[in-house]
Amino acid sequence: MRTLPVLVYDGDCGFCTSAVGLAERYVRPRCEVTPWQRAPLASFGVAQQRAEYEALWVTPTNAVHGGAQAVAKLLLSAGSGWAVLGAVLTLPPMRWIAHGVYRLISNNRQRLPGGTPACALPANRQ
Repeated sequence: MRTLPVLVYDGDCGFCTSAVGLAERYVRPRCEVTPWQRAPLASFGVAQQRAEYEALWVTPTNAVHGGAQAVAKLLLSAGSGWAVLGAVLTLPPMRWIAHGVYRLISNNRQRLPGGTPACALPANRQ
């Protein structure tokens, strides 16, 4: 059984890969990190369609948090000041704002630094 949570992200997306690299370098979350393309999604109880749509935080008991809440969990796992920011992102109204900002970024990631046409969400998921 896994003892660490897993951050699942889109490994084909340059923006996502860059963002995860920055998080690993500066935030230092306590988790495993894997692109959805290599993750055992079925064992996590996650459909590929969801993994294509948003970053996921999968706990050792396979509880799944997606999007902005995955980011909040990542920050919480890092401790110190990052954990305070993560906690704030879990509370209304910041939770709602974080969700909107996450969707805005996710829906436009191909236009952001490091993004490529491969970063675009599938048309039926935007």
